[in-house]
Amino acid sequence: MSNIPEQRSVFREYFEALLVAGLFLGFTNTFILKTFYIPSASMEDTLQIGDHLFVNRYMYGPTPSELEKMLLPGRPIERGDIVIFRSPETPKLDLVKRCVGIPGDRVELHDKELFINGDQVDDDSYVLHRDSRVFPRQSPFRDRPMLRPDNFGPLTVPDNEYFCLGDNRDHSLDSRYWGTLPAHYVKGRAFLIYWSYGGETSDGNWHGWGHRIKQLGKTVIGFVTKTRWLRTFHLIQ
Repeated sequence: MSNIPEQRSVFREYFEALLVAGLFLGFTNTFILKTFYIPSASMEDTLQIGDHLFVNRYMYGPTPSELEKMLLPGRPIERGDIVIFRSPETPKLDLVKRCVGIPGDRVELHDKELFINGDQVDDDSYVLHRDSRVFPRQSPFRDRPMLRPDNFGPLTVPDNEYFCLGDNRDHSLDSRYWGTLPAHYVKGRAFLIYWSYGGETSDGNWHGWGHRIKQLGKTVIGFVTKTRWLRTFHLIQ
C-alpha cells in the first residue's frame, strides 16, 4: 500500500506535463507558429508541391508592446512577403501567394510585366512563365476563367487590403481573379521549409480513412528516397 501514492503521483506528474505541453503547442499553433503544406503549383518554383512550411502567425498580429517586439518582432506586410491567408472566395480554404501591392499602390500588368506605381518590378529571379502566349486586354474570351489576365489594371489597392500574385503567373488564381485581399484574412508569413516531400501529397480534400492510411504508408516507405533534402530547412524568400 505504501507504493500507491507514489505511483499516483508519478502518473499525475506525467499527465500534467503532457497537458501543459499540449496547451503550449495549441497556443503556439494558434498565435505564433503554424504548419502548412503546398498542394498546388501556383507558387513554383519558389514553393513546390509537397513543401511543408512553418508560418509565422505573430508577425502580422496586433501592434505589439516593446517587450513583445524584443521577444517576437512583428511588422506590417511588405511587398515581396509570401503570405498564408483564407481564400476570399472559399474562406475555409487556406492559400499561399506573394504580396506585390500594399495599400495605396497602383498595380498594373502589361503583357505579363508587373508595374507598381508606374515602375516595372524586377521579379525575374522568382517569377515563372511557362506559357509564351500573351492574352490581349480586349480578348473576346477574357471572361473565361482559364484565360488569365496578362494585361490588368490599373488598380489602386484600398486601405487594409493587399494585392497578391502567384509566382507561377501563368497558372495561378490570385488577385487578378478574386480581387484584393482583406487584411483580416491573412494568417501569417511563410518563412521556412522544414520538410519537402516529392512523393504523393494530399490535395487538401478528404477521401476517407482508407485513402489516408494508404497515403501515410507510402509517405513512411518513401521518406528517405523521396524527401527533397536540399530543400529541407530552406528559408523562403
